[in-house]
Amino acid sequence: METRIAVIGIIIENMESVEAVNGILHQYGSYIIGRMGLPYPKKHVNIISVVVDAPQDVISAISGKIGRLPGISCKALHSKMS
Repeated sequence: METRIAVIGIIIENMESVEAVNGILHQYGSYIIGRMGLPYPKKHVNIISVVVDAPQDVISAISGKIGRLPGISCKALHSKMS
């Protein structure tokens, strides 16, 4: 199956959703190349960047599931080439 590289950007404003975010990322862990988390106490948020190599439907599933959680913003940026 054809895969693409994508960066999934996640901003967490509701700390009660952190466990659910980590659960979803764990569920798709085999597609994750790397992950970087940055706390930003000044604005009371956490920012996570996740790089994946996955089929398009998996990338959409990850960002969609995470983006539906309360207090979470999530977007995916895809590579142009497969």
